[in-house]
Amino acid sequence: MIGGEEGCVGDSSETVILATGGYDHTIKLWQAHTGNCQRTLQNPESQVNALEITPDRQRIAAAGYQHVRIYDINGSINTAAVNCEGLTKNVTSVGFQEDGKWMYTGGEDCSARIWDLRKGSMQCQRIFQVSAPVNCVCLHPNQAELIVGDQSGIIHIWDLKTDHNEQLIPETDAAILSMAVDPLGSFLAAVNNKGRCFIWELGGGTTEEPTRLIPKHKLEAHKRHALKCRFSPDSQMLVTTSADQTAKIWGTEKFENPQELTCDAQRWVWDAAFSLDSQYVVTASSDGVARLWDVAEGSIKREYTGHQKAITALALEDVARD
Repeated sequence: MIGGEEGCVGDSSETVILATGGYDHTIKLWQAHTGNCQRTLQNPESQVNALEITPDRQRIAAAGYQHVRIYDINGSINTAAVNCEGLTKNVTSVGFQEDGKWMYTGGEDCSARIWDLRKGSMQCQRIFQVSAPVNCVCLHPNQAELIVGDQSGIIHIWDLKTDHNEQLIPETDAAILSMAVDPLGSFLAAVNNKGRCFIWELGGGTTEEPTRLIPKHKLEAHKRHALKCRFSPDSQMLVTTSADQTAKIWGTEKFENPQELTCDAQRWVWDAAFSLDSQYVVTASSDGVARLWDVAEGSIKREYTGHQKAITALALEDVARD
């Protein structure tokens, strides 16, 4: 458990893997319960825009400028084991299918891509082209629909089985900056550059019918850009982060009266992730510090310091012990 005395980053057999990346072109692996940095991975020539740990907990993917680099978490070499070639501009999103068979990315080249992980070399298998830079991509828990958000404010739902896609524009003249589907597949959240958060209830999403979006809430979540949204593993909470130097925790029953996570030193909050038990949140900030927060108390339990510039991405995996 991330808040307890157990757990070590850098060995996938241990409980917690916590990684942060940012503008200093490094990815740091942390011992989550002490705040000590275990290893520093080099991501040359690029900031880190997004991080994702593979389902088998053996590797971590870093999205950056014109590259996705994949590193061995347990290895001794601090450079990438695999480098995805052929990309242009910034890669803004990266994630994995639940069995690790394929990876998805999105980027400023106005595309989302599917990469086959089963072959020896990383091969781009499919490309979904849109008319504006892609800021975010998330995978529906049904593993069959990619949801793509772009700079022009369009949300695209790409059905991977039929190649059909539906489009939705929650607000004109507002870029979609982050999206998330909760683990139960009940809600889709999207945040934009006006600080608003939109919530839809999800219907369908089965083999027989595609996902339907039923509008539920429009939240004035933040005073400036809302940068990230993520649901808790128990689907009971949503965290949103912002350029207004705060993160907020929303209950998914009513999406009212959020718990605000803020401190004097914190600047733009770029990313956040819940612990497996949904009791803690880790945030990544422009002040170069990642923070572990107790959700119930709204208090800081630990700080992870060592980056020389803004932390713009983090990844957290902690597994339940039998």
